[in-house]
Amino acid sequence: MKIIILGSAYPLRGGLATYNERLSKAFQDEGHDVTIYNFSLQYPSILFPGKSQYSTEGAPNDLKIITKVNSINPLNWYAVGNEIKNLKPDLIIVKYWLPFMGPCFGTILRRAKKNKHTKVISILDNIIPHEKRIGDKAFTKYFIKPIDGFVSMSEKVKDDLKQFDTTKPSVLQPHPLYDNFGEQVSREEALKELNLSPDFRYLLFFGFIRKYKGLDILLDAMADDKIKALPIKLLVAGEFYEDEKPYLEQIEKLKLEKRVLLIKDFISNERVKYFFSAADLVVQPYRHATQSGVTQVAYQFNVPMIVTDVGGLAEIVPDGKAGYVVPPTSNDIANAIVKTFQSDNLSNLISGVIEEKKRFSWRAMVDSITSLLKN
Repeated sequence: MKIIILGSAYPLRGGLATYNERLSKAFQDEGHDVTIYNFSLQYPSILFPGKSQYSTEGAPNDLKIITKVNSINPLNWYAVGNEIKNLKPDLIIVKYWLPFMGPCFGTILRRAKKNKHTKVISILDNIIPHEKRIGDKAFTKYFIKPIDGFVSMSEKVKDDLKQFDTTKPSVLQPHPLYDNFGEQVSREEALKELNLSPDFRYLLFFGFIRKYKGLDILLDAMADDKIKALPIKLLVAGEFYEDEKPYLEQIEKLKLEKRVLLIKDFISNERVKYFFSAADLVVQPYRHATQSGVTQVAYQFNVPMIVTDVGGLAEIVPDGKAGYVVPPTSNDIANAIVKTFQSDNLSNLISGVIEEKKRFSWRAMVDSITSLLKN
């Protein structure tokens, strides 16, 4: 097929770009002709809370990326939509994660489908955003209308979709492994690269920091006497997408300066393997969620997880096998951390991760999309 992926790609950075690039490669490996239509402007700087939207790494090899979509320019939407219409792709794939993108994507897709040939499938990260804003429902309804079918990456998202559409075909397919960050390295190599002491066990909180991700809950757990009695440190790796001051004040108030290590930068793809190879346990203390790409990075590097029982996280991390699922409270998280390091629990969880990760393949995602298209 001739396939167009509409969304983020290099030189933009982050999980969305990484996902689209990896999906493109998966379809190319099956013999399809794939082009990514990327953003020339993804977010206006006033709306972007991070330090930079752009990668400092080299361009990915063997991918066709056309950079010309402007998320806030309606004239651009019509032009890009007409261009794609004339190309007559068999399939357009578009990830949806934020209602802000609804007008842009919805208009491009309406124009593209006027060729009476192209079908559109959307991969849904979220259908209801983590942080709600005025206009969310209207923008999402506008986006959904030209879509022919949906791939939801969690039961929570598939259920949320029913608030907007109950007639179009929809399938559930979990987020595949992020296997593009390389392979696990030895603990010794990872600790040396990150300048960490081998005398401690390391918890990892990874990714950009916002209120809904619950870092403050995890910091409270680190102050629990049960955790203080163990040689455990917390590694926080990721940019603050909100004011960092409350977190720094919390660390100081709880006297955690020597037990919490902050790396307040975007972690480049080539360095991701060191953080996950150094970690004994990934902790996701989210207040609410649908699914998370961080879990799939943890699976790639065989790291057990503690996740909270919100959204679709429990679907991805079976309790007691690949980690522990707990309520989003500091006490429950602290108890799960202690439990992980008791007896043979950690080695058993690692074995569970290695077994469980087999169900998260890119081939399965490709097959879900192509089967949905045929149906």
